[in-house]
Amino acid sequence: MTLQKPSASETTSVESLHSSPAQRVRHESAEIANAFMASGDAWEVLARRSRLVDGVLAGEFARLLALSFPSGLALSAVGGYGRGELFPHSDVDLLFLVPEQPPTGAGKEALSRFLQTGWDCGLRLSHSVHNVRDCCELHEGNLELTISLLDLRFLAGDVELFGRLTERLPKFLQSQRSTISRQLCKLTRQRHHKLQDTIYHLEPNIKEGPGGLRDLHLTAWLAQLNPSAAAANWREELADPISDVFRLRCFLHLRSGRDNNLLSFDAQEEYAEKPFAGVETPDAAAVMRGHFRHARTLQRAALRSMEGFEEKSSSLLAGFRDWRSRLSSAEFTVSRDRVLFRSPQQIDTDPSVLFRLFALVGRHQVSLHPDTERKIVSRRPVFESWLAARPPVWPALHSILTLPRASAALRAMHDSGVLGTLFPAWAGIESHVVRDFNHRYTVDEHTLVTIETLEKLAEAKEPERRRFCNLLSEVEDLSVLSLALIFHDTGKGAESDSHAAESARLAADAAEQIGLPTEDRPLLDALIRQHLVLPSAMNGRDLDDPATARWLADRVGTIEVLKQLTLLTFADISAVHPTAMTPWRLEQLWRVYATAHRELTRELETDRITQPAAAVPAERAAFLKGFPTRYLRIHDEAEIAYHAQLDEQRRQTGTAIDIRKKGGVYHLTVLTKDRLFLFASMAGALASFGMNILKAEAFANQQGTILDTFAFADPQRTLELNPPELDRLRQTIERVLLGKLDVKALLRNRPKPLLPSKNSAIPASVSFDDEASESATLVEVTTQDRPGLLYDLASALSEAGCSIEVVLVDTEAHKAIDVFYVTTNGRKLDPPQCGALQARLMARATG
Repeated sequence: MTLQKPSASETTSVESLHSSPAQRVRHESAEIANAFMASGDAWEVLARRSRLVDGVLAGEFARLLALSFPSGLALSAVGGYGRGELFPHSDVDLLFLVPEQPPTGAGKEALSRFLQTGWDCGLRLSHSVHNVRDCCELHEGNLELTISLLDLRFLAGDVELFGRLTERLPKFLQSQRSTISRQLCKLTRQRHHKLQDTIYHLEPNIKEGPGGLRDLHLTAWLAQLNPSAAAANWREELADPISDVFRLRCFLHLRSGRDNNLLSFDAQEEYAEKPFAGVETPDAAAVMRGHFRHARTLQRAALRSMEGFEEKSSSLLAGFRDWRSRLSSAEFTVSRDRVLFRSPQQIDTDPSVLFRLFALVGRHQVSLHPDTERKIVSRRPVFESWLAARPPVWPALHSILTLPRASAALRAMHDSGVLGTLFPAWAGIESHVVRDFNHRYTVDEHTLVTIETLEKLAEAKEPERRRFCNLLSEVEDLSVLSLALIFHDTGKGAESDSHAAESARLAADAAEQIGLPTEDRPLLDALIRQHLVLPSAMNGRDLDDPATARWLADRVGTIEVLKQLTLLTFADISAVHPTAMTPWRLEQLWRVYATAHRELTRELETDRITQPAAAVPAERAAFLKGFPTRYLRIHDEAEIAYHAQLDEQRRQTGTAIDIRKKGGVYHLTVLTKDRLFLFASMAGALASFGMNILKAEAFANQQGTILDTFAFADPQRTLELNPPELDRLRQTIERVLLGKLDVKALLRNRPKPLLPSKNSAIPASVSFDDEASESATLVEVTTQDRPGLLYDLASALSEAGCSIEVVLVDTEAHKAIDVFYVTTNGRKLDPPQCGALQARLMARATG
């Protein structure tokens, strides 16, 4: 791909001003950087930097290699450097062309000196040595060589040898173009899939991500290999997106001083302040909206290029698409899996045709033809005027939302602007970036992914997901749930203290506008207004406390709302990022559902075990006496027997420790006599091994025996990959409990965490809730996550004389949310105790 830019005046040579190539490169690179920061002209950067490197390499070739290689060596630029796409810190891709074998002896030494000089100049040289035969062969696992030769450019050396390559290379590429193109398409789809096939990442990679530079390169390479399948004016159509991504990459390289292509939150804000950012005021959100618009154009160009090649090269695919053309009707034509209007005037005469169009898209998984999209966009005023009369569109929208693949229709409505026209609240979250390190996507993309998640749930095979799948099958009509998902985060597009309440208000306005039946509106309101209730219970409530069950029941209200709210929460968490719905969170969500369901259907038991059943053996009865009744609810008979067995071991040795793995989560059980800092010591021991504590509970019986349980994850798979580490962890915990190891010393040996970028620190907060539990005070601490945090907080609680009954731990990226149920002398904390404890916890949270 040859860059096309209006000619610029050649920069004045500074060779004579500097005594070495390194000085020349440093001086001119600084000039190039300063000029860019003033003008934002990325094309000038690429042109000047390519000329600079050309001159340096040609000069060093003459100085270091010409005598050793009067012939038989040609230096060529390939890849990004070959096409003149040399960003400030890009690799300089070089090909040394030789007659047969790579140089040896003095020739090899001369070549090494040449490469060392390039690195000394600050150039990131990436070289390979090949002969003409190598270059004109396909090498399994090294498609990169062949692709780099598509942008071959002579620099210095043996012109005749280089000519032999340029004579043979076109014939080779012509004969292998189908194979090369097929591999390119395969690699591109794999690359897209790794990033969930979406451009709408909050911090996108502008090189490797969908809609990035690699998509531009693919479009150019496929056009070069298959000119008959390429659009004649594709370069002109992509001119603005190319300039945008070039300018962004130059900025990122110069900002970080390295080959950095991640458009981070901080980079977005800094870029918005530049005069060339294209925004009237420093507004990172406006920058990202513009970037996503350009990225979408680049991604679509790449997809069209791949589809054009794949259809031409596959008779089976072409036959299938010919068969799909039978989907055509009196209103629509389906050609090559793309839908067109039969008549240009259809929207003018009947705007409701758009709903039938999108129903076709969702029902048969076809796409809108670019001409169809352009026609929809151009007739937007007609559609707006029609909607202003408030026609009853709910029946048509209902038919779309109840399709098995409604998400395909909604994406097409989104891409064509119809969804934002139908629902103005949706327009407020299009390409909307919320600075949240836990989320990966923009608000609109996250919302569409939630609906795709529910569709995939219907096909789930894993037992732990089948429970939710069965719940899904119990909901006869998913249209209101889907509408709730569409609106559940629309409040994030407005300034509001509660985005859930604002989203519910916007949804109520939309329900009136589209004619949603009155009887469905309370359900819509409840699903949106309460959509944070279940996650709050998962992360910040003791699910075995009867007060939590009542709290859930009060907010949910009915079994029907509970079912759909559970499904909404499943989709909402799963759509945060691909690994957000961990096995632990999945289990916690089901426990929340079961807890609320039980409370809505029957009464709960009493608080404490005072007299175990008569059939329980005496030793077991003594073990159980004094435990809270929640102990019996959360542990089955086998687990209780297992704990009693451990208690027998404790009576003999003083301490019993056991670690088991279940469902991807490790469970630590400890029985010992109570002492100060017991819980904190165990938390510190786990943290010293890099474990992430998910939940912890502490039980005490009348004999003064403490039963502490910890559920923890092993994010680095240390215990799985190194089985002896499990025994070492067990021994470490035992030595900590016996006072033979200093927890603080263990934690000092942990690696320091990577700090978040500026403006991203999580402010610490400590809050108290006396109503969440009938017997304990709930203490919630939110702060920056770090190794040993739970140990520090638990130590502070112990120093204050508090007993920790239950601990719930949740981490969202850099943000830690730790919830403690605490008592003093068996009672809740009084206000003076809360005040003193708040100061102590704040000191630890910010330390």
